[in-house]
This record gives sequence, structure tokens and C-alpha cells, in this order.
Amino acid sequence: MAQVEATTERIIAADAETVFDALADYTGTRSKLLPEHFSEYEVREGGDGEGTLVHWKLQATSKRVRDCLFEVTEPTDGQLVEKDRNSSMVTTWTVTPAGEGNSRAVVSTVWNGAGGIGGFFERTFAPKGLVRIYDAVLANLATETEK
Repeated sequence: MAQVEATTERIIAADAETVFDALADYTGTRSKLLPEHFSEYEVREGGDGEGTLVHWKLQATSKRVRDCLFEVTEPTDGQLVEKDRNSSMVTTWTVTPAGEGNSRAVVSTVWNGAGGIGGFFERTFAPKGLVRIYDAVLANLATETEK
């Protein structure tokens, strides 16, 4: 099994603290940021950053739906790590200052891919699809925080 990774980023015209707080607000803002690829969103524990347990289904393609149950940690300032209890998937959100009044939001997801020919296709196409999904989340995050 090879590790599969998808990473994207966006400069947002809002300070890093505002952007991070929006991402960490699983009971409020986060659900507003999710495009149609996400369903059955539910906060099961916590709701604000560290200690949150959040569920959703991610429909990456018409045939591929992942049932995700993420445990959220904050290992460093400006960073949220979501570890899926149902798979090897780990998503890391990092928000840093990027000049006066701006921030850089980076999202990176890694997981253990399948082997064989299926794994080849997963490594080739899944990152591109996931980047498109997370670009939509980041666009929504910018819209929400640049008010």
C-alpha cells in the first residue's frame, strides 16, 4: 500500500486567528463551509477544536462514499488535525499569517491507498478530486471570514 496525499492552499483576506476560529467551530461555521460532497454532518462530542468528534460522509465520486468519524486535535497553534477512526485518513488544516490582515490556509489529507491496479488509479485520480473538494471548502472559508 502506498500513501496517497492531496494538498491545497489559499490566501484569505482575514487574519489567521479569525480563519482558524472559523475552521475550529465544528458546531457552527464548519458545516456552512462544506460543499455538496459532504452529507450526514454531525458533531458527536465537543464542537470547538481539540476534543471534537465529528461525523460526515464524503462522496468523492458518484460511486465512492467514505463514512468518516474524525477525532480532532490541535498539536500546535494554528493547526487542526482530523484523524478518521474508520480508516487511515488524516486531514491537517494549518493557518498562518500571510502579511498584514491576510492568512494562508493549507489543507493536506493523507491515507493508505489500495494496492494493485486499483491503487494506481486511486493514487492518480483521488488527489485531484479531493483537491477540487477542498478548494471549494477554502473558497467558502474565504467568503465566510472576509466579511
